[in-house]
Amino acid sequence: MRKLYVLLLSLSLFLATAATPAHAADNGSWSVYPAASRIAARPYFYLSADPGQTIDDKVVVSNRTGRPLTFRLYAADAYNTARDGGFAVRTVAEKQRGVGAWARPARTRVTVPAHGRVTVPFTLSVPEGAEPGDHPGALVALDERIDKGDGAVALGVQRAVAARVYLRVGGPIVPAIAVEDVRVSHHQPLVPGLGDSGATISYTLRNTGNVTLDPKVELRATGLFGRTLLARELARIPGELLPGQRVRLSEPWRGSPQLDWGDVKLTASAKDTRESASASFFALPWLVAVVLFVAVVVGGVLGVRFRLLRRRGWSRPRGGAAH
Repeated sequence: MRKLYVLLLSLSLFLATAATPAHAADNGSWSVYPAASRIAARPYFYLSADPGQTIDDKVVVSNRTGRPLTFRLYAADAYNTARDGGFAVRTVAEKQRGVGAWARPARTRVTVPAHGRVTVPFTLSVPEGAEPGDHPGALVALDERIDKGDGAVALGVQRAVAARVYLRVGGPIVPAIAVEDVRVSHHQPLVPGLGDSGATISYTLRNTGNVTLDPKVELRATGLFGRTLLARELARIPGELLPGQRVRLSEPWRGSPQLDWGDVKLTASAKDTRESASASFFALPWLVAVVLFVAVVVGGVLGVRFRLLRRRGWSRPRGGAAH
């Protein structure tokens, strides 16, 4: 029987320890980082260019193992993951539109000797019609070998490490942020006062401008008569919200009111931009909701019967005068 493989790409984009050159992206076996400039080492590629301009630079791939390693070297666009807004890059099979399409390493495959490193030049050509603003991406060293697991359905893993590229194309800079689709879902006990209540506030954070943002989000909930129920700055926010990207986020609200009517307001801000969005909520325990529903249904039935009886009373013939 043929074994079915599921292929996953493990991509490392985080800074390594200070012992690694230039704070390289590292997975323990190999690392990728910018070649040091004349002044100092660089943690990432910070590049700027005008439309139509070409930049030349160099990337270093370092092998920390005791055997030679061969990599596929390619450029990729970056994006925010939908799950938590983390920094991620496109795979080699995906369509590239920014840095991934404009950057070209001098070598697409490179073999690095054991405990050695290889420096590869690359060219980044910004097209004439490139939109101004930030175009984040990465230079990726992919090990195309597949680590195969056991069982009928094996999990195949390809590993890659990427050095981030932060490219800014010259032109008008427009920082803009938006908060969209705010929703409040309640988790109420069956009987009021017997059990804990809670709520989940979900919303979409979107970068509608052309520069990378470092957003902050403030949450404020008010109840009847404008009472403040909750006011805090949220911590589960992506550190970088890339241009054109949107992330669906949620925030738990422990101890939310069991019986109240009010509004939840989210205010997102970054440098030179600030926007808010809100949603109303109606908190009602399940037992109270059932009782009210039954009361409404019974009241409606009784009301219909009462109207029918009145109509029958009006239509009953009355006694006339004697002839």
